[in-house]
Parts: sequence; structure tokens; C-alpha cells
Amino acid sequence: MAQFVIEREIPGLGNLSEAGLQEVARKSVGVLNEMGPEIRWLHSYVTGDKMFCVYLAPDEETVRKHARLGGFPANRISAVRRMIDPSLAG
Repeated sequence: MAQFVIEREIPGLGNLSEAGLQEVARKSVGVLNEMGPEIRWLHSYVTGDKMFCVYLAPDEETVRKHARLGGFPANRISAVRRMIDPSLAG
């Protein structure tokens, strides 16, 4: 499966309470459970008005389907080509 980073623009997201974020997570997991093992949510980063989600999926269309079924925006979907970290600097 390929790895994707999904940028979601959601005004005020960073101000949601823990319960509000939990509800967003529950909705996403519910859709994932319906779709089956072909797509996996690894983790997300919440900023002021955006969320950056990391998913494993066979293709971009599967990521878009998850967004449609969950009612989530998917403003930008980027396939991860490579991953680097500080160890690459030597």
C-alpha cells in the first residue's frame, strides 16, 4: 500500500475540545471499518485550521472515497515518495 498525506482545511479545528476531536476520530474510524482493511489511518497533526492526516491506501481514489463517505474535506492529497529524518545528515 502507498502512503498519503491528506491536508484537510477545517476552520477552528485547533480549538476543538478533546471530546470534539474524539468525535471526529470516531467518525473516521467508523468509515474505515466500513471500507475494510484496504485503507488505514496512521495518525494526524492538528493545527489551527488544518489537519494533516497520514494514511495507507492502495491509491488516491480510496483516500477520496473515505473523505466523501465521512464528509471530511480532502483539500490536497499527496503521495509520499520518500521519508527522511535527521539521521540522513550523517
